[in-house]
Amino acid sequence: MTDSIDPNAICETALAWHREGTGAVLATVINTWGSAPRPVGSQLAISGRGDMVGSVSGGCVEGAVITEALDLIAAPEMKILEFGVADEDAFSVGLACGGTIRVLLEPVGAVMPEEMLAQIVEARATRTPAAYVVNLTSGARYLADPTEFAARFASDRSGLEADGETFVAIHNPPARIAVIGAVHIAQALLPMARIAGFDVHLIDPRGAFASETRFPNEVISDDWPDAALDAYGLDARTAVVTLTHDPKLDDPALMRALTSEAFYVGSLGSTRTHAKRVTRLAQAGLSAEQIARLHAPVGLKIKAQSPAEIAVSILGQIIEVMRAA
Repeated sequence: MTDSIDPNAICETALAWHREGTGAVLATVINTWGSAPRPVGSQLAISGRGDMVGSVSGGCVEGAVITEALDLIAAPEMKILEFGVADEDAFSVGLACGGTIRVLLEPVGAVMPEEMLAQIVEARATRTPAAYVVNLTSGARYLADPTEFAARFASDRSGLEADGETFVAIHNPPARIAVIGAVHIAQALLPMARIAGFDVHLIDPRGAFASETRFPNEVISDDWPDAALDAYGLDARTAVVTLTHDPKLDDPALMRALTSEAFYVGSLGSTRTHAKRVTRLAQAGLSAEQIARLHAPVGLKIKAQSPAEIAVSILGQIIEVMRAA
């Protein structure tokens, strides 16, 4: 596996390998039973050279999948692999708690049309939700929009339909977190969120706070928060957290976020501070329903004290709200 490959760019990498003539196979988890280490919809891309990006099990099952994938590049066809592991043998083959997984292998070009994969990649680049639908019996394939599988898109849940042969792979835009305030909590929250799979964006017009020294290699906007959020774009896969304790910075961001499709809006501060905030937001014209969307004081109630612990509580609450959708 090449170190420079983005581990989240599985479809993009498979398309690039195919177009450069190396060949590529996409492996997708279509079913799990028991304690599978990777959820349905997880993907692994394999090149004709044996390079890989992604994961379908996190263990030795990948070796068997790669071997089968390389055979399919030479003789293109769709194939479904099944791995069932007893609890006592599970760890040695990568299924840490036992269970069974089924994996769909699709060579790019010969089975999965290049144009269809390119459309998925384009949808991901433009943050457009898309579903890849394949009939495991007939091999028929098409792309669907959120109106056809609304519940699956809302819960970010790939899987088999009731007929047992129609697999739906949900490609939602990556979840994002816009953080207002380059404070100590943000220094912990941004890397934690990235590890958890979120795209992160830091906003703070105060140069002394939002410096490269304090936030190395981070994407930082020094615009005023409302303008920065307008440029960033707030959609149903975006969370917004304000951390500055300064109403001049937090309130404009909250005005934008609470009137947007953002799935989560949170703000740091005590119960007393939040009561004053509610009054200001109401006076600024927000409705009671809009203000009620605000999670404040922000974070799960885990008695967090340090900046890192508070960051854990915030990230946990964001995930809780996202998964409850």
